[in-house]
Amino acid sequence: MKKKIEIEIIDKKQIPETEPERQYYFMDIAKAYVAQLAEKKGAPLTFHVTTFGCQMNARDSEKLVGILERVGYVETATEEADFVIYNTCTVRENANNKVYGRLGVLQNYKKKNPHMMIGLCGCMMQEPSVVEKLKESYRFVDLVFGTHNIYKFAELLVTAMESTSMTIDIWKDTDKIVEDLPVERKYSFKSGVNIMFGCNNFCSYCIVPYVRGRERSREPKEILREIEALVADGVVEVMLLGQNVNSYGRNLEHPVTFAQLLQEIEKIEGLERIRFMTSHPKDLSDELIEVMKNSTKICKHLHLPLQSGSSRILKIMNRHYDKEHYLELVDKLRAAVPDIALTTDIIVGFPGETEEDFEETLDVVRNVRYDSAFTFIYSRRTGTPAAAMEEQIPEEIVKERFDRLLKEVQRISAEKAGVLTGQTLPVLIEEVNGQDGTLVTGRLSNNSIVHLPGTAAMIGKIYPVKLLECRGFYYVGKAEEA
Repeated sequence: MKKKIEIEIIDKKQIPETEPERQYYFMDIAKAYVAQLAEKKGAPLTFHVTTFGCQMNARDSEKLVGILERVGYVETATEEADFVIYNTCTVRENANNKVYGRLGVLQNYKKKNPHMMIGLCGCMMQEPSVVEKLKESYRFVDLVFGTHNIYKFAELLVTAMESTSMTIDIWKDTDKIVEDLPVERKYSFKSGVNIMFGCNNFCSYCIVPYVRGRERSREPKEILREIEALVADGVVEVMLLGQNVNSYGRNLEHPVTFAQLLQEIEKIEGLERIRFMTSHPKDLSDELIEVMKNSTKICKHLHLPLQSGSSRILKIMNRHYDKEHYLELVDKLRAAVPDIALTTDIIVGFPGETEEDFEETLDVVRNVRYDSAFTFIYSRRTGTPAAAMEEQIPEEIVKERFDRLLKEVQRISAEKAGVLTGQTLPVLIEEVNGQDGTLVTGRLSNNSIVHLPGTAAMIGKIYPVKLLECRGFYYVGKAEEA
């Protein structure tokens, strides 16, 4: 059972009805509660946020951290904190199991700490079966909320602090987007920027549309305003985020294409680099390719998920493109941006996949010659059409195919590695090297990693770097005089 938190409850009067004013009101109340508890503890309250899953989740976690710090919590590296929150992913079954396993550890911490609270949010919480399991077997959890109401975190935190039972707030869907809430960025020089939320694609293997809801795009002026503020605060690179950025803007009152949005972002002075993900092949337009061709800021890297090279399997996956269309897109991209780096996602062992289907996937891999690929064994997700399909592939066959695919991907990546050796190219320095403190580590426009001699003073700046040598999957370089 959840313990009662010993706080003097604040009488709430004239709660604002509009957002984000309502959430700032609750942040003030939460701040008063945190101060009360810190006084009893005799030290500041600590928090720890663990993020599972994609970059959308990572950006959501930055929002959680921003609110927690605003109300008085202090971040700590350990889960033995006063407030632990897991921002969960549910794309694969093992992600769920990982969370359940960690909850057992947190329960032991909570028994020793009368101030401790545990929160769970993110995609996994949008599954009704998960919430039922938490209510039955993990009643010590204080707060459970989903993907659609993350902006309500301050309000839900106050509710959880005042309540003697588990606070659960899950929405099935929403069209609501709340701007101007606190965010604490992980990096000072680069930032993710949500341009849209949700997904309308319903790929037959994927749980995301069910847990993230329908597509809804932010207004261009709000996106531009956010990026301008980030640049004023030292950001030189943004990553535009959406489940399918290529379909951005279709549901706006005044529709805007993703290509048009990119052209406006390009005009922002002080912004050096623009990245984006994820791009769905079915919505990759000639207009977008043309904008990428002419841009001086869009990075020369595109993540273009393939999933399967078999047109038959792609149709069953509900991907809305075939092998020929995908290869045609690659040809157009390489004609427009010859030095573009292409990466992808591939699923092995989708229900009904034959040896011939798998060979079609290998054929695309050999044709495209990806710089790298994320390869996955098909994960059966309850609630998706694919989970109910017959012809689930035996594990030993899937494993054998996966190993063959991985070998081919790695062979091609190794052949392509080092193609830029000898060139001098701009590198954004991101950190001091973890293994050698005399080196710094950065990235090329195409996302390749470069290690070079340097100091922490270089972090967040772009330097011309001569690429002296390629060692496997990274370059060793030397900064040249600008």
